[in-house]
Amino acid sequence: MACRVINKRRHMGLQQLSSFAETGRTLLGPVKSSKFITNEDCHESVLISSTVRLLESLDMTSAVGQLLNEAVQAQNDTYRTGATTLLFLAGAWSSAVEECLHLGVPISIIVSVMSEGLNSCSEEVVSLQVPVHNIFDHMDSTEAISALETVSVSLCPFLQDPSGASSMQEKHDLKDVALQLTTSSISGRSGKSPKFFKPQAKVEAGENTSQTLKKSLHTDTCFRKSVLTHSRHFSRTDNSQWICKADRFLEQGGATTLQTSGCHDLAELAVGLSHGDGSSMKLVEEAVRLQYHNACRQPGSCVEPFVFDVSRLFTFCLPGLPETFSCVCPGYITLVSTSSAALIQELQSQPVRVVLIEGDLTESYRHLGFNKPTNIKTVLDSMNLQEDSPGEVWANHVLQLLTQFSVNLVLVEGNVSEHLTEKCRRSNRLIVGSVNGHVIQAFAEATGAVRVAYITQVNEDCVGSGVSVTFWRSPLDDVERSNRMAILLKTEGIDLITVVLTSPVSAQMQTKEDRFWTCAYRVYHALKEEKVFLGGSAVEFLCLSHLHVLAEQPLRKRDHAYLGWLPDTSSWLASSLAVYRPTVLKCLANGWHKYLSALLYNTATYSSELEASTFIQHHLRNAIDSGCPSSYILKEHSKLNSGIFNSGILNKLEQIPRVYDVVTPKIEAWRRALDLVLLVLQTDSEIITGLGHAHINSQKLEGFLFL
Repeated sequence: MACRVINKRRHMGLQQLSSFAETGRTLLGPVKSSKFITNEDCHESVLISSTVRLLESLDMTSAVGQLLNEAVQAQNDTYRTGATTLLFLAGAWSSAVEECLHLGVPISIIVSVMSEGLNSCSEEVVSLQVPVHNIFDHMDSTEAISALETVSVSLCPFLQDPSGASSMQEKHDLKDVALQLTTSSISGRSGKSPKFFKPQAKVEAGENTSQTLKKSLHTDTCFRKSVLTHSRHFSRTDNSQWICKADRFLEQGGATTLQTSGCHDLAELAVGLSHGDGSSMKLVEEAVRLQYHNACRQPGSCVEPFVFDVSRLFTFCLPGLPETFSCVCPGYITLVSTSSAALIQELQSQPVRVVLIEGDLTESYRHLGFNKPTNIKTVLDSMNLQEDSPGEVWANHVLQLLTQFSVNLVLVEGNVSEHLTEKCRRSNRLIVGSVNGHVIQAFAEATGAVRVAYITQVNEDCVGSGVSVTFWRSPLDDVERSNRMAILLKTEGIDLITVVLTSPVSAQMQTKEDRFWTCAYRVYHALKEEKVFLGGSAVEFLCLSHLHVLAEQPLRKRDHAYLGWLPDTSSWLASSLAVYRPTVLKCLANGWHKYLSALLYNTATYSSELEASTFIQHHLRNAIDSGCPSSYILKEHSKLNSGIFNSGILNKLEQIPRVYDVVTPKIEAWRRALDLVLLVLQTDSEIITGLGHAHINSQKLEGFLFL
C-alpha cells in the first residue's frame, strides 16, 4: 500500500486523493498485479485485482475517501468498467492541481481551463472511433449450438490470454504473454526500437481470425459532440458543430485524414475488447452467440434487430475445479439441498408447472404498511382453537393450493420458510428461493405464468407450464460441497444463459467473476453504442499530444465560454487567463503522461517508469511535429497493419488483432475523475481560506495566493 506524508499546511484533500489513488497503480493495464487483502479480525484473505474490490477492503472513512469510493462505485454500477482509469486519473490530476497551486494559478482558472482541456480532448478523440455495424450479418442463425454447452477454457488460472481470440492457439509461455500485452507501435523506427501500440511476441492465429483482422485503420467519418453534458464542470455554451464532409474525409488542423473502416465481426470485436483476458471474453462471445441463436428462433425476430441483453446473463461459480471446466449453458443453474435429490430425480422425467413469487414466501411476510402486530393474537368465537401453530396452519394452506393447481415448482425472489420447503419436499414439490428478478421475469415470459406477491393470489391463470428440472452434472459432484447440488431449470423459448465459472483457487473466484462481467459489459456497451475507440492507449496518447498542441495555441474568443460563470470577464482574473492557461493545460497533460507511463511499465516491457516516460516523450515530439497528432497515430496504425514493421513479430503482422476500448464508459471515467478532483479542490480552498481569506498570512500557505 502507498504511504505518504500529509502536509497540513497544504490542500489535505488533494494529498489524500493522490495517496488513495496510488494504492491501485498496479491494477492499471492488461497485466495486473493482484493483491492479497487480509482481514485482521478473522485473518481471512482474499485475492483482488480490481479497483472496486480494493476500495471495499480499505479504510475509506475520511471525507475524501468516501467521495472517491462513491465515484468509483457509481462508475462500476453504471458501466462495470473504467474504475481503475478513474482512480488513477483522479490521483494524477490531484497532483497536477497541487502543482498549479504551487505555481500560483488561481483556483477559478484551474477549474475553467481543466474543464476546457478535457472537453477539447473528448471532442478530439472522436477521430479514433471505429463504427461497429452489421456485427451479426455474417453469423449463421441456423448453426448447431450443441457444442456451446461444453465450451471450455484451457488457461492457467493466474495467466490471461494476451490476444483474446477464440481461434488462437493457447501455446504461449509466461514470457510471451508479458511481451504480447504491449500495445501497438506508433514508432517509425525499425530494428530493436520499442513499440508503443504493437505486441512484441509471436502470435499464432487461425486463418479465419487473420482474415478478419487484415483491415486497415482510418478515421471516423465525422466528429460528434459528446452527449455527456450533465456534469457540472463540463457544460458547453457554444453551439458549434463539426461538419461532416460529403466525400467522407475530414479536414482537421489543415490535415486530411483517412476514413476509419468499421468492425463487422463479433470475433474481432471480442478480441479487441478482451484486453488480455481471453478466457473470460471467450465465454462472453459464446454467450452472445447463444443468445443470438435463441433470439433468431423467436417469432418476429426478423423485424427487430438483435440486442445483447446482459440482464439475462448469469454466473454460477464452482471453486476448486480447473478453469477448463468453465462453460456456457442455456437455462438457469442454481444450488439446492442434496436432500432434494430424490425429488429432482422424479421431476426430471416430466414437464412441471411453476408458480412465481415476487416477494418472500413466509407466513409473516406482508407489504409495507400491512404488517400485523407481533404481540396480538386474534381468536374467532365461532371456530375451535387448533393445536397447530399459525405457521403450520399457513404451511398446510399453501400446500393445499399447490396441490389444487398441480404445481411442482415454486420460484421465489425472496426468502422461503424452511418448514414449508421441507413440507413441500415430502409431497414432491420443489421450492427455490433467492431467485434473481430477471430470472423470474424470463420464466414468466416463457411459461405464461403471472408473478404474484402472495401465494394466496395464485389461481389457474397464474400457473406456468413446461419447465424442465434436471441435474447439472459436473466433476464437482464427487467433491464435498456443503450438502448442496446444482440443478438446471429451462423451458422452451427461454433466453436465460448461465456461465459456469471455475477456478482451482477459491480466493480467486471473486476476481474471476468480476473479470467476466467486465468483459461482458464491454461487449454490451460496444454493441449498444455501435462504436468503439482504437485501443492500445491510442486515445490517451492523442489526449496528451492534443493538450500540448492546445497549450501552444493563442486564446480564442470561443474559449472564453468556459469563463462565462465568472462575475466579470473583463477583470484581471479573466485577462490573466492567457498567462495561466498553457501552464494548467500542461499540468493536465502530465496526468495523461503518468497514466501512459504506468500503463507501459505494468506491461513488463520497460524496466522502469522513467524508461517508459522517455519513450512516450519521444513519440510525443513526433506527433506534435507532424502537425496533426490524430493523423500521426492513424498513419502508424495503418503501417502496422500493412506489414511495414516486422521486427520481433516474425512476419505475423496480419494476424495481430486490433485493440478496442468502449467509448462512453471511458470518457465518463475521465469526467468523473476530474469532477472529483475539482470538487475536492474547491472544498479544500473554502476550508483553508474561509470567510476571512483576505487576512491570511501567505507565508503560512507556502506561497499560495488565493483570490
